[in-house]
Amino acid sequence: MSWGIELWDQFDNLEKHTQWGIDILEKYIKFVKERTEIELSYAKQLRNLSKKYQPKKNSKEEEEYRYTACKAFLSTLNEMNDYAGQHEVISENMTSQIIVELARYVQELKQERKSHFHDGRKAQQHIETCWKQLESSKRRFERDCKEADRAQQYFEKMDADINVTKADVEKARQQAQTRHQMAEDSKADYSSILQKFNHEQHAYYHTHIPSIFQKIQEMEERRIVRIGESVKTYAELDRQVIPIIGKCLDGIVKAAESIDPKNDSQLVVEAYKSGFEPPGDIEFEDYTQPMKRTVSDNSLSNSRGEGKSELKFGGKSKGKLWPFIKKNKGATPEDFSNLPPEQRRKKLQQKVDELNKEIQKEMDQRDAITKMKDVYLKNPQMGDPASLDHKLAEVSQNIEKLRLETQKFEAWLAEVEGRLPARSDQARRQSGMYEAQNAPSVNNCAQDRESPDGSYTEEQSQESEVKVLATDFDDEFDDEEPLPAIGTCKALYTFEGQNEGTISVVEGETLYVIEEDKGDGWTRIRRNEDEEGYVPTSYVEVYLDKNAKGAKTYI
Repeated sequence: MSWGIELWDQFDNLEKHTQWGIDILEKYIKFVKERTEIELSYAKQLRNLSKKYQPKKNSKEEEEYRYTACKAFLSTLNEMNDYAGQHEVISENMTSQIIVELARYVQELKQERKSHFHDGRKAQQHIETCWKQLESSKRRFERDCKEADRAQQYFEKMDADINVTKADVEKARQQAQTRHQMAEDSKADYSSILQKFNHEQHAYYHTHIPSIFQKIQEMEERRIVRIGESVKTYAELDRQVIPIIGKCLDGIVKAAESIDPKNDSQLVVEAYKSGFEPPGDIEFEDYTQPMKRTVSDNSLSNSRGEGKSELKFGGKSKGKLWPFIKKNKGATPEDFSNLPPEQRRKKLQQKVDELNKEIQKEMDQRDAITKMKDVYLKNPQMGDPASLDHKLAEVSQNIEKLRLETQKFEAWLAEVEGRLPARSDQARRQSGMYEAQNAPSVNNCAQDRESPDGSYTEEQSQESEVKVLATDFDDEFDDEEPLPAIGTCKALYTFEGQNEGTISVVEGETLYVIEEDKGDGWTRIRRNEDEEGYVPTSYVEVYLDKNAKGAKTYI
């Protein structure tokens, strides 16, 4: 099958078909280009999506990614970022291996096509010129033959006419001979040109055109093969990234499988554990026994104090809320004394680790400056060693400050770790004060759980109310009779009573209990006849005398 033989007379159609083939190739290039743009756009959207949901640095959101479920989500975001990168690879490879290569090939194909059809048109023009020459010689031969016939007829007419002179007859005869000779010459010329045309025509239809059309056929077949190769490359470029995309998806599956609900639950415990023991059982107060009830047995209320209590607390507080206990709404203390023991220990440990990292950073900087100073000493032309003394002294001073700061926090940490209650020690009664710390404040009276080191915070907005209540509180203490001891207690921690109505105790000290915790987290104790007040119930271990007057009975 050859276009030169089968399509010898379809020059124009072949020209249109080859142009159509180039158009198809350019259409395919455009298709691949739009695909690369889609891949880039998709990759960009995936990257933006991944970036949008990445945790912000130094934010609470970053702390949430300690949980395995959040870690799995973060791994998914990172894998999607890598997934987007593979789509960028597809776009880049398609651009370099398909679009650029085919664009170059199209230009070469256009030049080759132009050359082949130029040769075809040149052969057409040549055969058309030969045809015109043949037609011209043919017409000349025909004309000369007709002229010779007319000259011969004229001679014969003159020769038959007796009235014509001999000279006229001779002239007519010579004229006929001349025309006849011209006809013979035209015949010979026509015959020669005809032979030449037939030769050229044979060469045109059996040599030149087949050769040109064969080249065009080969060119077209190469174009078809090239499209096929490009389509195959198109698929291969997609297939090349499938293993990496598969790894990204495997990474997401692995991250999902790494989710550990038990571990996340433990992290919740570590994040919010207070270190306190749950409150003990509420004791039964036996009012059937004849006993003298004092003002302190009913909070701060008596016939006079109850009216004051309603006025001050708005009747919304179910328990006794001492006015000297304040909810901390100010700045966090440096020693984190506003936190429960376990949370305080974690914060202090975190602060110590941060300070140690800063110390190491400063020490590395000091070593670098020292090395640079040594280089300057050995090579003075590189710099003045004395110029580094100020910087070296500054770094050393920073290290010393950081060490002192570290020692301070380590001391607080050691204090907390030494005072944390043992988990198995059930004798330590804990009140519900810490839970009340996180609940909404009731009117103008707020209270908070004491930290193990006995630190407190106060609100300026309630200062006037504290003074009024404290005055009433002191008046009642002045008027009432000394309460009888109902038991003893041992101080588990040191407590510095810095507020009105409280009393300071030292760890290990034994004191008398004169009023039990009534559910507010405070126990009233006495050291001697002149020193008595309230301490946090969680700071003492109470030993009640069951036979003492006013003692409470457990149910």
